[in-house]
Amino acid sequence: MTRRSAARSAPRPARPRATGRPRRPRPPLPAGTPHVSPLLRTVAAYSWRLLAVGAVTYAVFAVLGRFHEVGVAVFLGLVVTAVLRPLTGLLARWMPRPLAVACALVGSILLLLGAFAFVGETIASEWTNLLAEFKDGLGRIQRWLEQPPLRLDPHALNDVQARITSYLSSHRSTLLSTAVSGAGRLVEIFTVIALALFCSVFFIHSGDRQWAWFCTQLPPTAEDRVATAGRAAWRTFTGYTHGILLVAGTNAILVGVALFALGVPLAVPLALLEFFAAFIPLIGSPVALAVAAVVALAAKGPLVACLVVALIVVIGQIEGHLLHPLVMSWAVRLHPVVVALSVVAGAIAAGVVGAVVAVPLVSVAWAVRQSLRPPAPV
Repeated sequence: MTRRSAARSAPRPARPRATGRPRRPRPPLPAGTPHVSPLLRTVAAYSWRLLAVGAVTYAVFAVLGRFHEVGVAVFLGLVVTAVLRPLTGLLARWMPRPLAVACALVGSILLLLGAFAFVGETIASEWTNLLAEFKDGLGRIQRWLEQPPLRLDPHALNDVQARITSYLSSHRSTLLSTAVSGAGRLVEIFTVIALALFCSVFFIHSGDRQWAWFCTQLPPTAEDRVATAGRAAWRTFTGYTHGILLVAGTNAILVGVALFALGVPLAVPLALLEFFAAFIPLIGSPVALAVAAVVALAAKGPLVACLVVALIVVIGQIEGHLLHPLVMSWAVRLHPVVVALSVVAGAIAAGVVGAVVAVPLVSVAWAVRQSLRPPAPV
């Protein structure tokens, strides 16, 4: 065998892998120590971190629960700011900014009070005819329930009416105390509205300067990140507010025109109810239209009520497949399942207020997370 063939047949030594840092040998485990898999170690590390985040989140919501009126007032102030800030900027071109803020706020308040006054006048003018229509409608519903296929006992229906009357007469003191507590609740609502208007005045006038001052109070390492997160949060919140206003206004116009064409009484108040209910995504609009269906059933009979139910389906399809994808997708990039879970969780946690606040809160949190996420490597 030649020297060259012997060199070929000799095994080559294995080359060590090039790594960034040399591996340190693991210290031996003490005797009797159970072996823990790396997967379980990773899960445990993430678990205690999630528990810490959950504890902090619970503490934040507990504090907000103690001062929920202040939180609601600040939220309403931000909503008013998102709606009126563009109008204020337009008016500020021809007048001083403080005067532009005053004109925008006073004009919007007068417009809202005028709408409520119109609704009250409509209800007052139709009240007598409405009571007569409701009495006739209840009689028609009772006769319809007595006929096939239901064939309910008329004495049972009369017994239900007698029980309702007896309950109202026997629980008069309880109802009166409930009304008194509702009056106290009304004072709290007016307090929250006054605080929201007070906050919105300063947010509209100099909210950007207030945020810039707040960022300068932070450490230099966190100032840029907080400023970036704030810009993303405000852009998402403003887009959501403008989008939900457009969706609610479109729904209210469609409902008002349809109810007026069907001859359903209280078309304008029911359209206004639809406008405010649309601020609760996926749930508010069907509930408002269900109230309209009950009014149509009592006033116009089952046929018109069925048409109103069909209206619920049509408007739901328009809102879900046209308005939300076109109007809301550029501002809120959330899956419908996330929206539904957020609304239900908010309603469980804080009632109607939680259902209204849940979706913009989740949208803002997601926008902040996306803005602080490092860019993917190319």
